[in-house]
Amino acid sequence: MLDYLATDYAGAVKDGAVISTSEYAEMREFTATARSRIAALPPTVATPALLQQADTLVASVEAKATPAQVATQAHALADALLQAYPVPTAPERAPDLARGATLYQNQCAACHGATGHGDGPAGLLLSPRPVNFTDQTRADQRSALSLYEVISQGVAGTPMASYAQQLSSDDRWALAYYVGSLAYAKEAVAGADTWQHDTAARAQIADLKELSRARVAQLTPTLGAERARTIVGYLRAHPDVIQQQALAGIPLARARLAASLTAYRAGAKTQATQLALSAYLDGVEPVEPQLNARDSALRAQLETSMGAYRSALSGNTPVESVVKQADAIDGLLVRAQEVTADAASDAAAIFLGAFTILVREGLEALLVVVALLAFLRKAARPEALRYVHAGWILALVAGGITWAIASYAISISGAGRELTEGLSSLFAAFVLLGVGLWMHQKSIGGRWQAYLKEKMAAALNRRSAWFLFGLAFISVYREVFESILFYAALWNDGQEVWLLSGIAAGAAVLGLIAWVLLRTSRRLPIGTFFSASSALIAVLAIVLTGKGIAALQEAGWVAVSVAPVPHIELLGIYPTWQSLLAQLAILVLLAVGFVFNIRRGRQRLPSPPTTREVLPDAD
Repeated sequence: MLDYLATDYAGAVKDGAVISTSEYAEMREFTATARSRIAALPPTVATPALLQQADTLVASVEAKATPAQVATQAHALADALLQAYPVPTAPERAPDLARGATLYQNQCAACHGATGHGDGPAGLLLSPRPVNFTDQTRADQRSALSLYEVISQGVAGTPMASYAQQLSSDDRWALAYYVGSLAYAKEAVAGADTWQHDTAARAQIADLKELSRARVAQLTPTLGAERARTIVGYLRAHPDVIQQQALAGIPLARARLAASLTAYRAGAKTQATQLALSAYLDGVEPVEPQLNARDSALRAQLETSMGAYRSALSGNTPVESVVKQADAIDGLLVRAQEVTADAASDAAAIFLGAFTILVREGLEALLVVVALLAFLRKAARPEALRYVHAGWILALVAGGITWAIASYAISISGAGRELTEGLSSLFAAFVLLGVGLWMHQKSIGGRWQAYLKEKMAAALNRRSAWFLFGLAFISVYREVFESILFYAALWNDGQEVWLLSGIAAGAAVLGLIAWVLLRTSRRLPIGTFFSASSALIAVLAIVLTGKGIAALQEAGWVAVSVAPVPHIELLGIYPTWQSLLAQLAILVLLAVGFVFNIRRGRQRLPSPPTTREVLPDAD
């Protein structure tokens, strides 16, 4: 519906006046129906924004806005829907255009005509008349995905029926690509040379997913209408070349950086920002494991610089300033390309990368799990240990499932990876904030004694036990999720033995750290244990807050304002004001909570007795 609205609205309204009453009535019906269907979808965090976009679109149609404005809003809402409710948006393999041509003649030519002009003998009797697939103005607004959806679902209120039962998914994709190429037959002839030598054009489309969603109107601000038609026409007629010759890694990042600058100069700020975000998520992030192993400082500098560049694109920054930033980033990318050029053949780099990834990502989760286990042992609640163990074990299983899904079922986008990491980090940080304040409260004025006596007298309630399970699960899964994706990238470098050796060495180090921490915690006086645990968990909450904000910045959800501080990833310190202010807010909450606990503890309970008077060693 949104696609038809973006395409057909121009036939209903011109210069603020209705030129076709029936078409305009259909456009109003489509916007109202789309809005009601969005409202009926299962709610997500994106639902309010989607409904607001839908309301804006309805208002634009009611106000008889320009076709360009309505098309932009309709396509933006469609893209937002695909992000909120992910569905497969591309074929599993390059479509067979010869098969598509045969299917068209057998299934479509009677209505749409043998050459796609909408003049088939059966079509002349239909109302509304079949679409003219050779109309470039109309075709410029269509993607292969939108054509596939029309073939699959049909269009309510028109003679266009669904072919989901008659044709397989591969056949529907073949038909969609063939139909989508009819408007650009002439342009596609020169497309091979353009695709081979035009880096800016190749930067726009990196895989079948992007090709399936590409529209000429979307590419025009960067490439111009003729170049966009040439590229789209050629690739739709020869989709197999996208898998053979597409840019990837740092070359893709450099090309998309240049394309974003071109789009910004043309006044297309939204597209410029999207291309800049893709430059990092689709170009740099896939090679982060190799880059981290060779030059982690360069990776951190790239991350911060590209985030600041996106923020500049989102504002009204002068073009000259944006050009300087882009040139500086391109220089960093050139260095990154040199650094990663031979990383795949360097066994030491693969081993070191695998080792540091596991130790770095696993240490935070390990500290949380160890703190929970040590606490339960001190509280003499061995029956609750199974909830914590179940949490971290299931997190590992879920990580394996995530890897399988990411590898074989769907492609997790760079933005999806960062959003998952960022939101789970912030969630864990808030939970740890509460746990840290609670543990500190029990360490003040002998309150740990009263708490332990209470727990000795009554079993840990089910809600508390499931809370421990949830905290263990989310703390481990967020680290496993990122590690799995890093290892999936390193696995493709052909150094599996060194990769597995690095993982094994990292696991051994983590096991040793866990053993030392658990042994140490058993010997600590109970009051000291609570105090130390609360301090540790408070630090982890601050670290995860910084990492969560940084991940959301990489995903484009949070702006980036560079701050003059060092980048210390182990402590979650990033050189941006947004992450630092978020950490400062957590620090203030902790300080206020600790002061409040101390004052209440002094008022309520006498000084605690020695550890031996309260509870023998839980083990």
